[in-house]
Amino acid sequence: MSYAIITVGGKQYRVQEGERLLVDRLAADEGNTFTPRVLLVGGDGNTDLSPSTTVTARVVGHVLGDKIRIGKYRRRTGYRRHNGHRSRLTQIEIETIGAARKQAAKAETEAREPEVETPSEAAQAPEGYEGLTVAQISPAVSGWDRPELEAALEYEQAHAKRKGAIAALEAALAAKEEST
Repeated sequence: MSYAIITVGGKQYRVQEGERLLVDRLAADEGNTFTPRVLLVGGDGNTDLSPSTTVTARVVGHVLGDKIRIGKYRRRTGYRRHNGHRSRLTQIEIETIGAARKQAAKAETEAREPEVETPSEAAQAPEGYEGLTVAQISPAVSGWDRPELEAALEYEQAHAKRKGAIAALEAALAAKEEST
């Protein structure tokens, strides 16, 4: 069974998948996931002191710890003081240890998501379009034909959504329509 030693809030914890533990209060909201810093990964006789593995944890809830009472007393003087507190804690659950399981889960979600339709082979954006900046797109659109402009506009609306590039492409399409 694999385990990891993580650090959360300046303290170290030995954790396994599915384990729940109480840590000092975190700023994350309930239901959010986070990746704590991993110090060691071990299990099945293998340990790794410089792991590239990630641990994913989910915030289950925020709770108050047990009440701690503090009393001070000095004999024969009548000096008595009482104080106490309840620690603010966060309950977390370790979801995964290791990137392989995380990648498998990501592959499952990607398989479920509908794929974005790509333009037909005849209407491809100009070569290297993805790497162009808005400042480079504006002067280059005058040399592109209508299918290239439409493909570039589809790409912008589906992926990058850069306002300057969309405006330049729409203006170039309008100019092509006026000239025909």
